Amino acid sequence: MSQQKTVLRALAGETLPTPPIWMMRQAGRYLPEYKATRAQAGDFLSLCYNPELAAEVTLQPIRRFGFDAAILFADILLVPQALGSDLWFVTGEGPRLSTITTADEVKALKPVTAIHDTLSPIYETVKILARELPSETTLIGFAGAPWTVATYMIAGQGTPDQGPAHAFKDANRVAFEALLDRITEATIEYLSEQIKAGAEVVKLFDSWAGSLQGADFEAYAVKPAARIVAALKERHPETPIIAFPRGAGERYTGLHKAIGADCIALDDGVSAEWAAKHVQPDGCVQGNLKSSHMVTGGDALISETRRIVEAFKNGPHIFNLGHGITPDADPENVQLMIDTVRTA
Repeated sequence: MSQQKTVLRALAGETLPTPPIWMMRQAGRYLPEYKATRAQAGDFLSLCYNPELAAEVTLQPIRRFGFDAAILFADILLVPQALGSDLWFVTGEGPRLSTITTADEVKALKPVTAIHDTLSPIYETVKILARELPSETTLIGFAGAPWTVATYMIAGQGTPDQGPAHAFKDANRVAFEALLDRITEATIEYLSEQIKAGAEVVKLFDSWAGSLQGADFEAYAVKPAARIVAALKERHPETPIIAFPRGAGERYTGLHKAIGADCIALDDGVSAEWAAKHVQPDGCVQGNLKSSHMVTGGDALISETRRIVEAFKNGPHIFNLGHGITPDADPENVQLMIDTVRTA
């Protein structure tokens, strides 16, 4: 049955007459039912660590929209917390972490073998979803890529230019690389456990890859991702992997092979026409409608959706946004996007 799932078929390299579709952050604040469940949980982290409620919010957009895939509801910063960082969320501002700014603080992190004590509820959420999702819906697990996770651990929060992480990298490369290694090893174990629990695909989010320049992009975006993919492929050879080095620009070219991923997810900084020529020949691509169309809707949403479907029609493609849907999005525009993809 699983091989009939359209997302898995696209990831296997099949060109389908209608691309499968899901949406980054599809379980989230733009949906009233999500807001209700989050209120029930009490706060964001309590929601992440409550398997029944995390499964519920993962299922909500599937019930409402019939997406072809569900992505586990969790957060990329659960791994730093599992490694010993303090993590909390400030209402209206986002996550905060205790900072890592010295070699001693890197050494003081927990061993990778300890992460499952914290992350076991996430695996339970995956098990619930594997049981409850419709038979045609693919279950996607995920983690943050090492560079992106490191930027939060070093700065203690999101920053516009990832400046603190670049400064730490340039001032103490040995300590920085030790931190990246710890995150990389933890990510391998975390994603492997998600797969064991029932995830059929896993995705690696490198949200800040684009800020890495020159040789650093290869060293700290490409190589850690390739190491994670290689380790997972050795353990779980049948599980497809999506890599999303956001902001890569022209460096998207060749990343299927460099990372070893089955699919490269594209942000909206590159055109579908360019990516169809330079990226899609190497394998499945995912993307890449601007998320602002989920707010504004209308004819522009329809025409851009059709343009992307047309551009990628000659190869394997999963339709998605180029970034996560925003809280101010209109659910009716999401439905319009889905209807347009499925009737294009």
